[in-house]
Amino acid sequence: MKLLRREKAVSLDDRLAALARAADLADGRLDAETVAVARSVVSRAGVRASLSVDHTVVALAGATGSGKSSLFNLLSGTSLATVGVTRPTTSTAQAALWEGGGAGPLLDWLGVPRRHELLDTSGSAGVAPGVSETPAPGLVPDAPVPAGQPPGMDGEAAGLILLDLPDHDSIEPSHRLEVDRLVELVDLLVWVLDPQKYADAAVHDRYLRPLARHREVMVVVLNQIDRLSPAAAERCLKDLRRLLDADGLAGVPVIGVSARTGAGVPELRSLLASRVAGRRSWAARLAADTGMAADVLGEASSATTPGENLSMDALVKPLGDALSEAAGVPAVVEAVARSHRHRSVAATGWPPTRWIRRLRPDPLRRLRLDAGSRASGEQGDIVGRTSIPVATVVQRSRMDNAIREAARGASAGLPAPWTTAVRQAARSHEDELEDGLDRAVATTSLGAARRPLWWRLAGLAQWLALAAVLAGGAWLLALVAIDYLRLPQLYLPTAGELPWPTTLLIGGVLLGLLIALLSRVASWLGGRRRARRAARALRASVDQVARELVLDPMEEELARYHRFAEAVTLARNGTRR
Repeated sequence: MKLLRREKAVSLDDRLAALARAADLADGRLDAETVAVARSVVSRAGVRASLSVDHTVVALAGATGSGKSSLFNLLSGTSLATVGVTRPTTSTAQAALWEGGGAGPLLDWLGVPRRHELLDTSGSAGVAPGVSETPAPGLVPDAPVPAGQPPGMDGEAAGLILLDLPDHDSIEPSHRLEVDRLVELVDLLVWVLDPQKYADAAVHDRYLRPLARHREVMVVVLNQIDRLSPAAAERCLKDLRRLLDADGLAGVPVIGVSARTGAGVPELRSLLASRVAGRRSWAARLAADTGMAADVLGEASSATTPGENLSMDALVKPLGDALSEAAGVPAVVEAVARSHRHRSVAATGWPPTRWIRRLRPDPLRRLRLDAGSRASGEQGDIVGRTSIPVATVVQRSRMDNAIREAARGASAGLPAPWTTAVRQAARSHEDELEDGLDRAVATTSLGAARRPLWWRLAGLAQWLALAAVLAGGAWLLALVAIDYLRLPQLYLPTAGELPWPTTLLIGGVLLGLLIALLSRVASWLGGRRRARRAARALRASVDQVARELVLDPMEEELARYHRFAEAVTLARNGTRR
């Protein structure tokens, strides 16, 4: 029975670490700006987590005339924000603080100089550290609550920092830049829309849809519903809900309010109070930022959850074939066979003619591959190149094609940036390939120095045959001399019909020829056998070079991609198996 592995949720720190890891792995592979976005999220998260987590920064954002400043005054129970209708009246963000002690560094990081500590329910005022009770020049002092204005959120949301942002559609570029900057930093976003422009593409395309990841830290308010009939207000709210769902913001609270009459404000106040009391909006915001940055990395590389690592074994053979040819392995194998036959004849041939064989060059010596012609360094390292002919244009072309095909096979199915990285990795050691192949051939043991035992036996037999020839010849010469000098004939033993001197002479010659013939056959067979062993050893050495200089760099790049994809998945979803 197959058991399903349950996904385990990971902490925000683990997700941020995964995002940082993914950014590092993507460095040099993806667009530098994309990688910088991910790193900025990690950096921003580290700073925000180190500041006050007991405070929740809530920003009211909206278009000109949406009534967000009026809503800010209503929630804060003050007249801090200047209210306008047709032109932008908020030029810089200002903050209202509920029990803002310790919020000074957080507001410094946000870059909000206009800060107002609100009176608590006891009537005393507190001031956040670093914030003077006397406003700095150009800052707005705490304004009293006008008569008849509904009470603010005093006592309901200790730790709330409420920001009134400039208009996102302001005619002043600096206002829009300020909105964009703070939208990236605050813990909770409250988008204030109005019945006339709630479907405006400017807010949906530029802010709401791109922030689909931030559903948990977003609230949408439809202000000025007092200008509509109840039925029309209901239709507007339903249509707004539809638009938000189309933006990917299903589940985001949508509240209809009226800053003039106070309708819907208690619901909004309660929602904000619960979010502030939870003290987790900052973490949810950072988690959403992490997921969005991971989405950007994933989309830039088309990263998916990786499967099993690709095996390089299937790529070794075609690549090794081309590299072997370029390294001159066929010529070396043939030289091994011919060298074995050359040395065999020199060791087992007719002794008087062996010197003639030794005058011929040894095929391996000509290639500087025999043990005697190779200079050895420390621990047997070969110094210098062999004399194997350099690769021809055709061989180089085949080698280049083989490397290209190996890279294509290894990068099959990968996204374009990583395909390029794998192909570059395949050629990262291209300048070392020729020397690496030559060194691999030079350091491979070809077995040429080993002298078979039968060579000695055959050589000894040849010397015995030569001795018989010499003995028979000397005997015959002695008989000729005796006959010439008319000396008494000596007893001449016979072997059948032939006298022994003749038998020794002819038999020695025939025996030498037979031994030489058999040795030639044995040396040819031995040369083939030794050539096959040398071919296997050379192929193993060439395959090792192919792995080290071509396949291993590609495999490292593939492993890098798999680690990147795993990190992106972890940072994006916050779960691991």
